[in-house]
Amino acid sequence: MPELPDVTIDVESRAARVIGQPLEHLTIKTPFVLRSVSPPISAAQGRRVSGVRRLGKRIVLDMGDEMFVVIHLMIAGRLRWRAPGAKMPAGNLLATFHFPTGVLALTEAGSTRRASLHIVQGEAALREMDRGGIEPLEIDLATFAEQLGRENHTLKRSLTDPRIFSGIGNAYSDEILHRARLSPLALSRKLSPEEVSRLYEAVQVVLREWTDRLRAQLGGEFPEKVTAFRDEMSVHGRYGKPCPVCGTPVQRIRYASNETNYCARCQTGGRLLADRAMSRLLREDWPKSIDELE
Repeated sequence: MPELPDVTIDVESRAARVIGQPLEHLTIKTPFVLRSVSPPISAAQGRRVSGVRRLGKRIVLDMGDEMFVVIHLMIAGRLRWRAPGAKMPAGNLLATFHFPTGVLALTEAGSTRRASLHIVQGEAALREMDRGGIEPLEIDLATFAEQLGRENHTLKRSLTDPRIFSGIGNAYSDEILHRARLSPLALSRKLSPEEVSRLYEAVQVVLREWTDRLRAQLGGEFPEKVTAFRDEMSVHGRYGKPCPVCGTPVQRIRYASNETNYCARCQTGGRLLADRAMSRLLREDWPKSIDELE
């Protein structure tokens, strides 16, 4: 799922192409994607886009007079840009936004339908879609510490809970925790002041660093390929590969369709964290430390 750095770059790219442009027509190709009925689609058509913003992991098109088109890509949704008259993307086309300058196409890979599109009227209606988490790059250390300690969760859960922090997901939380040298299973209320400060600094550095990196990689082009797995990442999606800091193989905790990646040597003092599937299967044969694997 696109996270804060990815959505920030998405917003910048879309803004450059559609702000000031009239939405000539919006075509829904797959009915399930439209999750609202009032205002109707026709109310947005003909309006000029006055702004584009990020709301957590959502992209918001401001159509003026407090009318908003809200797009949530979820895991497999993508926005693609095509010149006027160009062939539309192959695959599962959900909706198309037609502007004089081109067409913004919303697609979703796979068979699971999770991407969504809402049309809402009023700032109050837009705020109802906000999960309530604060923007991690707009707060100081004291505010971060207070927010982190609101509930006693694992750091992995605290960072990815949209009610606590906005825009951080599975990928960048792994990178943040590796940068901070903290276990993903450490409890938020058990951290020392020095550890909280280290985590705050890691949030600031990792999110800004990746936003700048993605912006430089695109060079003004439209971001069509959005992925949570990048070669430059330290631990996320790099199970079994060497940690760039110490060379120890990256480990993982698997749950449902996700996994948490971490370096045992850098983050947990060499201790292997229990994997729900494998540790239960191996029981007493489950290694307790990274040294038992080397």
